[in-house]
Amino acid sequence: MKFSDITRVYFVGIGGIGMSALARYFHKNGKRVAGYDRSETQLTKELVREGMDIHYADDLNSVPFPMKDISQKDHTLVVYTPAVSSDHKVFSFFNANGYVIMKRAQVLGLIAAEKKCIAISGTHGKTTTSTLTAHIFWQSDESCNAFLGGISKNNNTNLLLSDSKYLVVEADEYDRSFLHLYPSQAVVTYVDADHLDIYGSIEAIVDSFNQFVANMKDGAQLVIKKGVELKIDRNRLNVYTYSLRDDQADFYARDITIRDGLYHFDIMTPTGIVEKIKLGVPGIMNVENTIAAFSMAYLAGINLDDIKKAIASFLGVRRRFDYQVRSSNIIYIDDYAHHPKEIAACLRSLKELYGDKKITGIFQPHLFSRTKDFAKEFAESLSMLDSLILLDIYPARELPLEGVTSKLIFDSVTIKDKIMCSLQDLLNILETKSEIEVLVTMGAGNIDSMVDPIKKLLTKRLKDF
Repeated sequence: MKFSDITRVYFVGIGGIGMSALARYFHKNGKRVAGYDRSETQLTKELVREGMDIHYADDLNSVPFPMKDISQKDHTLVVYTPAVSSDHKVFSFFNANGYVIMKRAQVLGLIAAEKKCIAISGTHGKTTTSTLTAHIFWQSDESCNAFLGGISKNNNTNLLLSDSKYLVVEADEYDRSFLHLYPSQAVVTYVDADHLDIYGSIEAIVDSFNQFVANMKDGAQLVIKKGVELKIDRNRLNVYTYSLRDDQADFYARDITIRDGLYHFDIMTPTGIVEKIKLGVPGIMNVENTIAAFSMAYLAGINLDDIKKAIASFLGVRRRFDYQVRSSNIIYIDDYAHHPKEIAACLRSLKELYGDKKITGIFQPHLFSRTKDFAKEFAESLSMLDSLILLDIYPARELPLEGVTSKLIFDSVTIKDKIMCSLQDLLNILETKSEIEVLVTMGAGNIDSMVDPIKKLLTKRLKDF
């Protein structure tokens, strides 16, 4: 099937962050777009307002007729996410009737092949890094296209489209999706154990990143986090390293200071120093992400003044160190952190900014398998808090595992001020906690559904100060 033949696109799992970007892409290109997801979210509501047809029941009767008109199947593309179960009724209908069915990663790979692809990969930091990279290019004369793994707060979307030759892509290692990309430029942030339900071992994860790097085009520019060891053909690729402060890296920060809650620093490059950079979002981990994004723009020849202006104007990504309440009495931040190292990075940033205040964390573990694999590491990271509210595990695509509950984490957390509760009881628990100075919600499940209610509760409490 040629893309020009497609008139209709149906997404099984349209509410996913990567799927929704593709849905927006086809919709903006004049295709009729519809899809299924398991529940209504802020993102699916936005897609509906943009003109897409979404249903939440796995019921063929809910599928718009043009999508299930078998006589038109040669003009209908079905896109699915690997998280969809094999017994899904709607998906099974399309499968049984010979529709053209493609994984999200395959479709993205076909689109990326038409552009100069800048792929941001790694087990942590890739969403903010890719969004900032896209923001820098978007604000420059070069502009860009972008498929992002989060909602840019500057553009209020995860999709950017232009006539630019550049395409910035968040290269997702889950299900080896990023192996459908053949980048001209790429970043590798971290290569840590994660998605062990897919990979089985850290060795398999490393092998996948090795293949990702091997897929890069001849003469491509690779920027890799200092200390990450991969098999790289340095005769074929132009390889650089980056780090937060390590002066042995090609790109690193110097003279980092905090003023008015924001970071100011210089960046050392292979050819000199770029001074007086101001980052528009907080968090020390975002300084490191900025160095990676800067390197992509710098190597592409983007004007340095444009780069600096874009970094200063960057508003961040929804659910990435995302301020919800910001006053002298109460700080509330929402974050997507769902891996022990991401939680630790988030909490280190909070302590650097608000070390004199009590930090309360609410964490919802994501996946039974991840909880089982990293229970000890989760406990160590969460023990950095002053107070912990630990929620039940969000199962996502998984069935329960015997003996795996949040208690695996809870029992190993070393701080005394800790409780477990359900998502439904969370607001009641928060109402009883009088000493909330800094609050952070963390997790990749449906904890985001509590952000607005928590924000309202804390805003009401502020009026009593």
